[in-house]
This record gives sequence, structure tokens and C-alpha cells, in this order.
Amino acid sequence: MPSRAVHQTAEAYLDAYLRELAVVAGRSPYTIRNYRNDIGGFLRWCRERGLEPMEISRQVFREYLGELRSGGMAVGSLTRRASTVHGFYRWLLREGATDRDRLHGIAMPKRPRRLPKVVDPGTLDRLLTAPDLGTPQGLRDRAMMELLYGGGLRISELVALDLGQVDLSEGSAVVHGKGAKERLVLFGEPAMLALERYLAEGRPKLAAGGRGMASAALFLNRFGGRLTARSVQGIVRRYATAAGIAVDIHPHLLRHSFATHLLDGGADLRIVQELLGHASPTTTQIYTHVSRQAQAEMAREAWERLAEEALAGPRRRRPRASEA
Repeated sequence: MPSRAVHQTAEAYLDAYLRELAVVAGRSPYTIRNYRNDIGGFLRWCRERGLEPMEISRQVFREYLGELRSGGMAVGSLTRRASTVHGFYRWLLREGATDRDRLHGIAMPKRPRRLPKVVDPGTLDRLLTAPDLGTPQGLRDRAMMELLYGGGLRISELVALDLGQVDLSEGSAVVHGKGAKERLVLFGEPAMLALERYLAEGRPKLAAGGRGMASAALFLNRFGGRLTARSVQGIVRRYATAAGIAVDIHPHLLRHSFATHLLDGGADLRIVQELLGHASPTTTQIYTHVSRQAQAEMAREAWERLAEEALAGPRRRRPRASEA
């Protein structure tokens, strides 16, 4: 195994690691920034204590995690931080920068199981019908939200869509998901109709705001440029407020609802996994728990209604023995 060059620091290796993730693995700038913050934070923690990051032990890393936990970091964030840093140390071993995986066998903090929230069909309908279809922005926003829900897209996949990636005749789109993985998403008639009208009446007017600068993006802002993920988040929340929806609505909630409603309708788990672009069925399985939870809630409400009707109805007179 090659030895680490004396002039190489852990920080220099981190730069190389992040470059590889960006170029080879196709990780997004957002992911790279988070990795730099997570791993860089640990490297700084080591330096401040006079520790060489390339020579640390599991015990040192446990102390680091303990300090983060004592500082109030949530278990979910702690688990992500531990996983990210450990991934870097596994890479160091593969590169020959260390003689072993120095964090091998480290116990990850257990993340509490949280079921994703979903939007019920009635609330969803209020949200989707909130845009004013008499304006180009309203046509765009209706099509955008219909596609987020009807196709189960991530917000990053939505804003990255170009015109050539959508096939309205087939009700499908080719998207690039996590790790630059390409997949085919399908969407139903509501999304198809909303997209058709937006492309015919809304997008040409928005494109005119670009002053001749053509954009291939499917969804445009008022200047004719590509809509950003932050803008989409704000748009969805504004419509939720306008519709009087008290729940915190965000784009990913529409993706959760898409998956849960499919399973409620009897869709196969493997199909839902493919549509969502999950690498493992384990990730998709959490929606089956949400679906069962919703079914249990509906059953409970039905029993309560039956009980209320029975109590509110006329009391049946028990027949006397002579009448029996």
C-alpha cells in the first residue's frame, strides 16, 4: 500500500475527495457544500485539539459526536454527519492515504423513525386549483404543481427539466435524479392538460421576457430564465397560504403524497420505487407505513361515526317475554 505523501494534508485530501464526488459521481453543488461543511468541521475540531486527522481513532470520533450531541444537534443531523465523515475515511483507505479504515465499526447514532407527512386529496385539490389560470405565471404554477404531484418529482428534477425531456403524447418525462441517474417518470391526464395549456399560452409570454435570449428550460421565470428551486418553494407556500391551508406545504410533501396515494390505490411497491427513483425498496417501504396509518385512521373514524349514529338513533325496545 502506498504511503501518504508528507506534504499532503487531510484538507488537501478533502479537496480531492469532493472533486471526485462532483465530477465522477455527479453529486450536486448543494451536496458538495454539505459534505465540505460536515467533514471540514471535523477536521477543524481535530486541529483545534492538536490532533492529526489522518491518525485519529474511533474513540476520538465518539468524543466529537458526543460534543455535537451535547451542543443540541438533532439525532438525524448527527447521523448524517457521522455517515459523511466515515465515507471520507473509507475513501482515504482506498486512496492509500491511511493504513486502515480508522472509523471502522463506529456505531451510528440511531435516527428516530419519522413517517413522512402527506396531503389529503381535499387539501391537495385546494392547492392545485389556487393559481389564476388567466395569467402566464398561474398557468406555469398549476402545471408545475400538477407535475410535482402527478410525477412524484424532486424539486431539483423539476427545475432542471428542459422542453425536450417531456413527451406529452405519452405522459412521460426523462429526469436526472440523484447521482445523475436517469429515469422515466409518468404522469396522468391532469398534469398533461396543465402542461399543454402552459406550453401553448403561458410559456411563450414568459419567454418573451427574455428579450430574445432563448432558454430550453421547461419552467421559466418572468425574465424568461430558468426557475430556481428556491422560487418553486416560495410559490408553493404562497398558494398554500392563499388557499387557507394551515399545513406547512412544500414541494417534497407533494412527492410524499404521490407515493402514499399510489400505495393507497393498490400500486405495487416495486413500481412506486421505480417511479420515485429510489435505489432500494427499503427507502420506498416507509410509505407503506404511512398508507397503513391512513387506512387505520379512516377505519377509526368510520367506527366513531357508526357509534355516534347508534347513540343518536332511536332506542330499540327490548321485547317482553310474553311477546317473544
